[in-house]
Amino acid sequence: MNTVRLTTAQALVRFLANQYSERDGREQRLVPGVWGIFGHGNVAGLGQALLQAALTGEADLPYHLARNEQGMVHAAVAYAKMRDRLSAFACTASTGPGSTNMITGAALATTNRLPVLLLPSDMFATRAADPVLQQLEDGRGGDVTVNDAFRSVSRYFDRVSRPEQLVPAALAAMRVLTDPVETGAVTLALPQDVQAEAYDWPVEFFRRRVWHVGRPVPEPRAVERAARLLRGARRPLVVAGGGTVYSGAQERLRAFAAATGIPVADTHAGKGAVPWDHPCAVGGIGSTGSLAANELAREADVVLGIGTRYSDFTTASHTVFGDPGVAFVNLNVARLDAVKHAAEPLVADALLGIGALADALAGRQVEEAYRRRMRELIDRTREIEDRCFAVGHGPLPAQTEILGVLNDVLDDRDVVINAAGSMPGDLQQLWRARDPKAYHVEYAYSCMGYEVAAGVGAKMADPSREVVVLVGDGSYLMMAQEIVTMVSEGLKVIVVLVQNHGFASIGSLSEALGSQRFGTRYRFRDERSGLLDGGVLPVDLAANAASLGADVLHADSVATFREAVVKARAADRTTVVHVETDLYGPNPPAHGWWDVPVSEVSALDSTRAAYRTYAARKRAQRHYL
Repeated sequence: MNTVRLTTAQALVRFLANQYSERDGREQRLVPGVWGIFGHGNVAGLGQALLQAALTGEADLPYHLARNEQGMVHAAVAYAKMRDRLSAFACTASTGPGSTNMITGAALATTNRLPVLLLPSDMFATRAADPVLQQLEDGRGGDVTVNDAFRSVSRYFDRVSRPEQLVPAALAAMRVLTDPVETGAVTLALPQDVQAEAYDWPVEFFRRRVWHVGRPVPEPRAVERAARLLRGARRPLVVAGGGTVYSGAQERLRAFAAATGIPVADTHAGKGAVPWDHPCAVGGIGSTGSLAANELAREADVVLGIGTRYSDFTTASHTVFGDPGVAFVNLNVARLDAVKHAAEPLVADALLGIGALADALAGRQVEEAYRRRMRELIDRTREIEDRCFAVGHGPLPAQTEILGVLNDVLDDRDVVINAAGSMPGDLQQLWRARDPKAYHVEYAYSCMGYEVAAGVGAKMADPSREVVVLVGDGSYLMMAQEIVTMVSEGLKVIVVLVQNHGFASIGSLSEALGSQRFGTRYRFRDERSGLLDGGVLPVDLAANAASLGADVLHADSVATFREAVVKARAADRTTVVHVETDLYGPNPPAHGWWDVPVSEVSALDSTRAAYRTYAARKRAQRHYL
């Protein structure tokens, strides 16, 4: 057997550089590069290996420097999302806090079912120097390290305690990264001494490998059962989720909707699969869904879920599907999701599954009365949207007016990124997407701090698109430092920084639940009340953004905001547009409910009133059996 002597880290770099994915005949790099921050746990291992690869050309695996370990995972996840999960970055971090900083990013990746390879450094496998710097000693066992915390948030976890263990571990990691059902965070914990240890590796380990991402074919009898339910439906509704987009099934879904007349609602991950102005597009569904989508959901007798996991925001906490006899057909690559809500499961790739259903339903169209009902609701929804865009609020603009400007100014291919706060709800109702890659809202983990870092990954994934990071002051303060990364990598990203001096979403929710916006505003502590309800803090986030290397434009009205966005689009480097909005809205009207429990007993009148409302809404909640 031919062998080559390399360190474990050098072997891993060489291996990763030779991994490819393939679907429908198109090959691409599975691991296009490595994000990292070096410390004593990885600088002499993976750091040395990446440097050697760059200087000698023995492996093509570019290195990208991040400013926060969580941020680099977010960037990697955003890249994978833009690439339909067919390409995934690796992320290396040092021991202890460097590695545990990645855990939130790992949870986000796994919750969203997006691939990322995490390479946290670990303590000495030999234990010769225990306890070393940043080592957490566990009295229950000498083999426990902080990296064990990755186990619960990873789809695959392994600790490479000897060099030769890398061979099966690395191959298993690639298997999970390229599995549409199992994918998520994949973690290989690498003890710092093992990274630098040499071993005679089989040359075969480094050959070019292509991981074929298949399309599971729908089982004919399952298609028949699903089609029977849909043929008998008088008020069918499609719910398009992220699986529709990752499968590349958007064109087929559009044709299916046009042929059958079935209305299509979408989740955050599925928005844009059917363009907003398609005759059958009824908008976002669920807790923050549109009037049209939620009214049709309440009336639907059969729901066809495509590539959706039915989160509580999609089902409005199990209240939006109101017909007592509603039945579900779930087309999903994962059986876990296909059987939800006691559905008729169709376990298959979305592209192939939609095609099979279209053939089985050939000639079947919804009744004209149902089409009229759909058109009427769409017209009413458009009127609501237009009012939100032109509310004429003052003295500070409403957030909905800012979204109206962006809808108007941005191109159909421009990518809008968001994750947390009040904006996802506003976006789900108001964003008019024609391209699924143009709507990039992370709403599975809804992680504050995702947005800026995700802008880096999205722009790297498709430099031909304008990338617009839409971030509130709350998320910005969580993690803005990857603006430096944008600048250092020469990436042109627009950051729209919406400053309202507080947590608008949770503040509004707090008020609705009887908690009086407690702890949700950025204020000085008042000496008399002892609460954080004094004057507005003198925070200058625009100056902060400028200090990180971005160009900054200021807007103080809807008109000046429009001018600033036009100027930012014409710029050739990262530009932050800073605009202040009203913390208190107005927001789009609510058409759905979200189950957030209210204190059952309270000394506060506001809480008691909120509980009465909660108890009344709770009665509509149900299991779909």
